[in-house]
Amino acid sequence: MRIKLLFAIDNLEFGGGERVFAQIINGLSPENYELCLVSNPGRELYQSLINKEVCCIPLDFSKRANPALIFKLTKIIKDKKIDIVHGQGARAEFYARIAARLAGGTKYVSTIAMPVEGYDVGLLRKSIYFVLDRATDKYVDRFIVVSDVLRNALITKRHIPSERVTKIYNGIEIDHYDPKTTTSRIRIRDGLGVNKDDILLGALGRMVWQKGFEFLIKCIQDVVKAHGEIKVIIVGEGLLKKDLENLCRQLKVEDKTIFAGFRSDIKEILSAVDIVVIPSLLEGFPMLTLEAMAMAKPIVATRIDGITEQITDGVEGILVPPREPIALADAINKVIENKEFARSLGLAARKKVEKEFTVEKMIDETVNVYHSLLD
Repeated sequence: MRIKLLFAIDNLEFGGGERVFAQIINGLSPENYELCLVSNPGRELYQSLINKEVCCIPLDFSKRANPALIFKLTKIIKDKKIDIVHGQGARAEFYARIAARLAGGTKYVSTIAMPVEGYDVGLLRKSIYFVLDRATDKYVDRFIVVSDVLRNALITKRHIPSERVTKIYNGIEIDHYDPKTTTSRIRIRDGLGVNKDDILLGALGRMVWQKGFEFLIKCIQDVVKAHGEIKVIIVGEGLLKKDLENLCRQLKVEDKTIFAGFRSDIKEILSAVDIVVIPSLLEGFPMLTLEAMAMAKPIVATRIDGITEQITDGVEGILVPPREPIALADAINKVIENKEFARSLGLAARKKVEKEFTVEKMIDETVNVYHSLLD
């Protein structure tokens, strides 16, 4: 008999959580699993689903309070005789946890990819999310976290018993990343107006405070002074985009900075970049790091929780303190000035991601959680 799984996620924007759920859904065999997805009907998540036998049910999670969703979800769980609900995201989780309990006999798995303090909302809403999480933690049979730091936080701060918390690192489709490709590199750089001899720094992500893009912009002048012809591409959209563009103008580096907006061709963008810069202030377990590692790119990143579990300083990349543009510039200059060192960082990064951060490993460990609950 097939295991019946229901995935619940807000999908108010496409990010790492949505991508991981798509990876799991695509990796599960329809012969062994009957799969359902409830989410906001955002385009990117549904386009990323390869498994055609997924029952997709659109639910509007955009309203701050919508008690009717509890009853809708409860009915879905009962009608489809769901064995396990797997939820992620503050809004979807609140409704789905209660619905699974009301349905009776359904196990619940919760993925925690980001601490509440990292949510891109105001202080009041963070406080509300924290209270709602604490109130419904008792309805969760197993928590999946993406880092040791998050695991320790759940155990020590939210007092979740350790046997209910499982760490599973995010993974990527390693075979989809070819560090030796040159076709995309030439095409992307031509499209961006970047000369073949220019040094291209790349930063990718939502333009929110957690990503720390302002500190990358503040370090550009120091890198230009040392090496002249550099360009910086920042890929993504977000509320801070205009502020970041204004900062570039204030610092007179707008001619060195390319705001590329949202791009779906991330592998191709990475192929065109010489150094990947991750100036984040707060992360869970960023997928961008894994993608850059898979492309064997030298990485300069901040020494923060999550990233330190991906990169060993001086081995797979260089780590610097957050909020310090001078340290960021020094590390970038070090990589630029030593091509053999840069190459060794990229090769070590590729080897590590092949060993520890594959999507197959992530799916296998997630399946083990499902079976342990049903057994």
